[in-house]
Amino acid sequence: MKQTQPSSTLKALPSHEPKEYFQSKDLKLTRARELIVEKILSAKAGEHFSADQLWESLRKKDKRVSKATVYRTLNLLAEKKVVEEHDFGKEEKYYERMVERPHHDHLICVQCGRIFEFENPEIERLQEEIARRENFKIAYHSHKIFGSCARCRR
Repeated sequence: MKQTQPSSTLKALPSHEPKEYFQSKDLKLTRARELIVEKILSAKAGEHFSADQLWESLRKKDKRVSKATVYRTLNLLAEKKVVEEHDFGKEEKYYERMVERPHHDHLICVQCGRIFEFENPEIERLQEEIARRENFKIAYHSHKIFGSCARCRR
């Protein structure tokens, strides 16, 4: 049986080749998983998507991609820090790619659901200062602020 090489897009995964990573989890790098990773890595920085939205867009390309495969693959990619899982107070989890994107935080409108990204070095500095003062080693953080956007307040 001929083995295919992962596409160049897949080689962007940090620290491991995708094939090795999936093999370490006793999983094959199937065509469906390759499509999932390619779709995620081709997403614009800051694009947030649910598992169902990802599945629906993939089904347009290949009807054989199962919803279960999308969910399992997203869980694996979240473990590997290729995607970040978010709870934006909606009925489902949302994801965004972590590869080749700067750290940022989120403002979430509780009325319309819009998500605004922002970067603020002062907030980052304050978090580090507080952690240092409390002798706390930060592994990671996720800063989400919930409120109402200007459009919804009109």
